[in-house]
Amino acid sequence: MKQYTRKEVAAAIDHAVLKPEMTAADVEKNAAMCIREKVASMCVRPCNVYQAVRLLRGSGVKVSCVLSFPHGADTTLIKSFQAKQAILDGVDEIDMVMNIGEFLSGGYRYVVKDIQAVVEPAHAANVLVKVIQESGFLTLEQVAKACELSYEAGADFVKTSTGFGPGSATPEIIDVMLRTVGDRMKVKPSGGIRDWNTAVGYLEQGVHRLGVGSTEAVLNGEPAGEGY
Repeated sequence: MKQYTRKEVAAAIDHAVLKPEMTAADVEKNAAMCIREKVASMCVRPCNVYQAVRLLRGSGVKVSCVLSFPHGADTTLIKSFQAKQAILDGVDEIDMVMNIGEFLSGGYRYVVKDIQAVVEPAHAANVLVKVIQESGFLTLEQVAKACELSYEAGADFVKTSTGFGPGSATPEIIDVMLRTVGDRMKVKPSGGIRDWNTAVGYLEQGVHRLGVGSTEAVLNGEPAGEGY
């Protein structure tokens, strides 16, 4: 079995800076850590994209941001506008929340068009799109269906959780995602990744990114606190 290095795990992490109380100083402090650890991206709130782009410029660390977070319930027009604004601010990747209520209502065409409204301007600007399912609300069969809809809409990644909803990523959910679209899309577990073994376990399953809030603790093999 492959032995993952600290550098390899860090290179797979989208470091989450998403708590509502985080200040500009918190963003700056986290950006310095992301540069030091050479993570894949720093994932910020939409209002922090411009600041993160400035702080991370030239570092090799990408800027990702959440969109319609954490509920996914903004109208499609608003989601499209949010995507365009994030692109203008310089974002590299967008983590959007699927409209969970519409999905659970069986409104699959709505869900596809909702995702497409973000994917189209994003891809025109070479920005990747990850679709957050909030899998804790879904059965495993629904996880698979949401993956298929995300693929149909042209998204690049499927992602488990916001970290603010029920449950978190699990190996069972990731297995379903990989079996359903793993040959066509990339997969990102998020929520509940608070230690080294959990992070490495998902990488061993075959995921492409990890959503982590306690990045330093995970990389240091230390226990992380509660939260994302």
